Amino acid sequence: MADLQRADLSSSDPVSPRALHLRAMDNLRFIREMMEGAARFTAVSGLGEIAVGVTAVAAAWIAARQLTPAGWVAVWLIEALVGVLVSVTAIVRKARRTDVALLSGPVQRFVLGLLPPFLAGGVLTAVFFLQGSFTVLPGLWLLLYGTGVVTGGAFSVRIVPFMGMAFMGLGACALIAPAAWGDLFLAAGFGGLHIVFGAYIAWRHGG
Repeated sequence: MADLQRADLSSSDPVSPRALHLRAMDNLRFIREMMEGAARFTAVSGLGEIAVGVTAVAAAWIAARQLTPAGWVAVWLIEALVGVLVSVTAIVRKARRTDVALLSGPVQRFVLGLLPPFLAGGVLTAVFFLQGSFTVLPGLWLLLYGTGVVTGGAFSVRIVPFMGMAFMGLGACALIAPAAWGDLFLAAGFGGLHIVFGAYIAWRHGG
């Protein structure tokens, strides 16, 4: 009988303040992570970025062997289209796998952040092409692409804006480097940076 009374008393002991504090901190951390996930676009595909990087390296090799500026620009425009198709396909697949709604607020903000620098890049590309100013294009593309990734990446996982800043830095260097290095900078940016950051995203954020 005495043993039962002691058992009842021990079971009714209050939880220690430290245990309550740790439990509350765990709950707050869980809530914060859930809210961050709901407010950010988490379906950026690292594997898709790696694939884009591989195609960009191939495009740099092909572009460097073109005999005319128009042919060179055409190679990179085709690569831009291929990159968009690969990225969108990979994002859609990852979104379906992770149950991310593609028409949600974070996705819309991500796309709206990307579009203005990309549209500006398209307009400036046409202007410089018509003027015959081809040597400025590698730095321009890298700089504006990086700007779009930074602004859109503000609504995505944390590593994405850092990737954009790396593109911007590379683009600034390309603008002041010898024109003959253009394809090397494009290969390092659209190829190398996509592969490196894509591998990190795939490892850290599940594909």
